[in-house]
Amino acid sequence: MSNLIITIGRQCGSGGRAIGNRLAEKLNIKCYDKELLTLAAKQSGLCKELFETHDERPTNSFLYSLVMDTYSMGYTTSSFLDMPLNHKVFLAQFDTIKKLAEEESCIIVGRCADYALADHPNMTSVFISADMDAKIERIAKLYEMTKDKAKDTIIKTDKKRSSYYNYYSNKKWGDVGSYDLCLNSTRLGIEGTVDLILEYIKIKDRIRRK
Repeated sequence: MSNLIITIGRQCGSGGRAIGNRLAEKLNIKCYDKELLTLAAKQSGLCKELFETHDERPTNSFLYSLVMDTYSMGYTTSSFLDMPLNHKVFLAQFDTIKKLAEEESCIIVGRCADYALADHPNMTSVFISADMDAKIERIAKLYEMTKDKAKDTIIKTDKKRSSYYNYYSNKKWGDVGSYDLCLNSTRLGIEGTVDLILEYIKIKDRIRRK
């Protein structure tokens, strides 16, 4: 059986990262969020600061088809060397995500992981949303900022994530048709949301085994 992979798309402030970490604890596997940047930097030879600067940021230059054509050609071709930095970062992460899925069961937060692993036989894609008031409260507390600042941060972050996802994938960020499971974490809380995802995976696996 192939490795178990759970990908998590999330609205800012929805608790997506916390849900990923809790799932990882219960399944005894790793959760990759920012850690993915370090791995991608190490494997690609690009400096980590580039990944942090361009992480999940939208792009408005270069042709998507050329980016994906270059992906299969490696990091030493002239087309890759001449490519804008944001595309180099995407390709390196894309490659790292695929390698992770081959090597181990894991949870990957954001970064178009569900798209990168669309053909993986044991991948479950999840999108986590939350009520705006709950998101504002979480972000304001987490980063010690005012509620107005927290709301502004949420709106801007989600806009960036949406543009990034919509550009690099063939799907729409946050749309129910883009994921296996879409959940509002405000309804069940972090633990309840984690339990529901685990139950979904159990049922999915049971049906597949029949």
